[in-house]
Amino acid sequence: MEQRNGLSDLIRRCYAAYESKDRQAIEELLSDDFTFSSPFDDHINRAKYFETCWPNSNTIRAFRIEKLFEKGNEAFVLYEGERYDGGKWRCTEFFRADGSKLKEVQVFFASLPDSVLKH
Repeated sequence: MEQRNGLSDLIRRCYAAYESKDRQAIEELLSDDFTFSSPFDDHINRAKYFETCWPNSNTIRAFRIEKLFEKGNEAFVLYEGERYDGGKWRCTEFFRADGSKLKEVQVFFASLPDSVLKH
């Protein structure tokens, strides 16, 4: 099996789980005390994240990482996402890890497809 190291790898595996709709893979990446924040969600816990955010994976075709800056256990990612309906959006996300698990994600939208604006 391929050796996987570092926060950048955890982040890439997170996006890949969304693209492949692999909930087990993403569950293995998130810490028990994981929190998620976005303009729609304020520090929601892991259970609420899977309830409200994970279902969006069914609409996501791909992520294209444009920039990924990592320092220690923190990273920023700028990416373009694409939905199956053709909608595209851009985001910056801040990640914090604790060992081999993602502990926190904060999302900052740059642009949204119309279908997301109706959230």
